[in-house]
Amino acid sequence: MHIETLKVFCDIIESGSVSYAASQNFVTQSAVSQQVRSLEDKYECRLLERARAGVKPTPAGQILYNSSKEIVRRFVELENRLREIGSVVAGSIRVGTVYSVGLHELPPYLSEFLRAYPQVNVHLEYLRSNKIYDDLVEGKIDLGVVAYPAKRSQIVTIAFRHDELVLVVPPEDALAKLTRVSVSQLVGMRFVGYERDIATRKASDRILREHGVRPNYTMEFDNIETIKRAVEIGQGIAIVPRSTVELETARDSLKMLEFTEGPFTRPLAIIYKRGRELSPAVRKFIEVLTTSKLPVPGGHQVRHNDKPEKPEKPERAERVAERAEKIEKIEKSA
Repeated sequence: MHIETLKVFCDIIESGSVSYAASQNFVTQSAVSQQVRSLEDKYECRLLERARAGVKPTPAGQILYNSSKEIVRRFVELENRLREIGSVVAGSIRVGTVYSVGLHELPPYLSEFLRAYPQVNVHLEYLRSNKIYDDLVEGKIDLGVVAYPAKRSQIVTIAFRHDELVLVVPPEDALAKLTRVSVSQLVGMRFVGYERDIATRKASDRILREHGVRPNYTMEFDNIETIKRAVEIGQGIAIVPRSTVELETARDSLKMLEFTEGPFTRPLAIIYKRGRELSPAVRKFIEVLTTSKLPVPGGHQVRHNDKPEKPEKPERAERVAERAEKIEKIEKSA
């Protein structure tokens, strides 16, 4: 029996999906099914069964999973250590992020990383923020890139960058002739927004509330692309990250306005599970995100609300991770 087969089996149990396990391991679904059948033939019992929510383990399958996940974890750690000795950056990275970040913030960083490390496969998953945190803790993904990072004891947070929040309106809207707008001018306007539990929606509502505006939401969505389409057809106006609307403003399907009280910025961060040993590929990916001097999407230099006297020099991902691990050991011994 190969350890890779056990890893595939663990991925099926953790995700409840054969197709997901196939994509995570860069093999076909038929190959995954064959691996499961080989395990069932070896132990002469069924290991999986179909359920409404997907695939779940039989009692025998649960026993195999409980023992296999530790074997797989130790094998991955061994591989990572050997690759570090040999200076080989290879393997796969599973990154969870939200649509606005994955589609509009990460592409230039991904391109630079893949040019530098072509032997690494990066699997990008679009998830809701709360699911990103859950999947990190459960080991289903290696890294998350989120907006408005939440403080959690099990999660290490590394600052990535800030994005400016702007107002977008249809080209025919009365506000479209302006380039800047005061938040107080939005009283009585119809809004299209993120769903209420999404961090960017909470931040937008806080900005409006602090300036005496009670928004009337006509539509709420869980992703930026649908929000933009709704604004384009005149369903309302929206507060969105600047980087997400560069294309629409360039082709005049949306008009973008800055806030006179701003800039209001949205912090982005890289997160991973505390105590997890990061592979060389994951460490290099963090390094690219935190040290690359790439232009901000759209060529706009984001202004920060809190301006340090001297810009901080970005740290190498290895030093960031090592410091986080030292802090963790101190906390445990305290």
